[in-house]
Amino acid sequence: MSKKKTVESKEMSSIASKLHGQIIRKKLGLFLATDIFLFVALSFIWAFTEEWNHFGKINFSYNRYLTTRGDGFQNLKYVIVDSDGSQFEANAFKAFILIISIVSVSVFFHFLNIALAYYGEYKKIKKTLRPINEMALKAEEISKLSFDASKYHTIENAIEHISPDQTKKMKLDDKELEGVEAAMNNMLERMHETYLQQARFVNDASHELRTPIAVIQGYANMLDRWGKEDEEILDESIAAIKNESDHMNHLVEQLLFLARGDAGRTEMKKEDVSLNEVMREIYEESLMIDEKHIYKYNEPNVDIHITADASMIKQAMRILVDNAAKYTKEGDEIVFSVGTMEKNEEGALSGDGTYIGKVRCPYIQVQDSGIGMAEVDVKHMFERFYRADDTRKVQGTGLGLSIAKWIVDKHDGHFEIVSRKEIGTRIRIVFDEKE
Repeated sequence: MSKKKTVESKEMSSIASKLHGQIIRKKLGLFLATDIFLFVALSFIWAFTEEWNHFGKINFSYNRYLTTRGDGFQNLKYVIVDSDGSQFEANAFKAFILIISIVSVSVFFHFLNIALAYYGEYKKIKKTLRPINEMALKAEEISKLSFDASKYHTIENAIEHISPDQTKKMKLDDKELEGVEAAMNNMLERMHETYLQQARFVNDASHELRTPIAVIQGYANMLDRWGKEDEEILDESIAAIKNESDHMNHLVEQLLFLARGDAGRTEMKKEDVSLNEVMREIYEESLMIDEKHIYKYNEPNVDIHITADASMIKQAMRILVDNAAKYTKEGDEIVFSVGTMEKNEEGALSGDGTYIGKVRCPYIQVQDSGIGMAEVDVKHMFERFYRADDTRKVQGTGLGLSIAKWIVDKHDGHFEIVSRKEIGTRIRIVFDEKE
């Protein structure tokens, strides 16, 4: 390690030591208060027990005091004088030794707890501060570079030759600019990936829009040639143009939704939402608009709530239900569910510092008995415009699940999917918001 890095590490170690010291002092203060409370509580319990055993009651009007009568601490007595003037003396020294022994055991275990956790706590603090330490080292390294005019020209020339589709890493051939070179190459890599994503998106969108436009143009030409006189061709052309226009309109709306989402212009109005009510509305709508399938809703006994934008959650669920209906035979079942599931959170701590271990997270679920998906298709199902080979015969845009995933991501949730060919698909949206 270089001398510069050693100095920086010492500074970070100093900060870590101060934080560690604060934690240890806080623990010591808490343990000390606990032990003092234990000593006082045991003393009162002993005193009241002695009084109860002798008098058969506790009377706060009695006079009580401790005394040694000048015979030394070993003859410490606890004296109670009742209303008649009669006295009762209890050997307080033996009780004191017993209480001190119990408190000493408590003190021992508290110090043992601090000793065992001492190194672990310090290591945890160092691990938390490590990214800050690395940033400080990098910032210090850059701030101490002697940038003369030639170095600025080197960076400027390299930037001028950057292109969006560049895959080759930039080389500055200057040891002092190695940090700048690494940072710029990382940025270029992210820019290149973004460029490829945008190019794919534009190409796919163009391809999807080309088909309905070509169909509309074809039928418009047919109308122009024969449709004016042939009513059958006229009706067929009007129906086809209307269908393709609706399809194109739906596609454009989905593209606009994703574009607004990518640009951060979609507003979320999050509030307390009952998942039971959301799923009940989706269930009732499905019964009303689709009589070709059997819909069931397994509603839980308890009302499950999350903080969410209700309209967005409904939109995501409608996409899942629409897909389930498309790929499920008429007369087969589609089942809705709401519930909570256990999730492991190894090493997680709650706000008061206690170990969580396992938590329960809310979920909503759609399960169909349709054609199912192959494992390779499940891996790509949320990609924009992706459609499995055996689903291309069903009309769709390939954007619905991408929109659903965007909505779920914005609600800190994730999908859990189980699908088998010719058996069906179960899609569960799990919200990481704990119960």
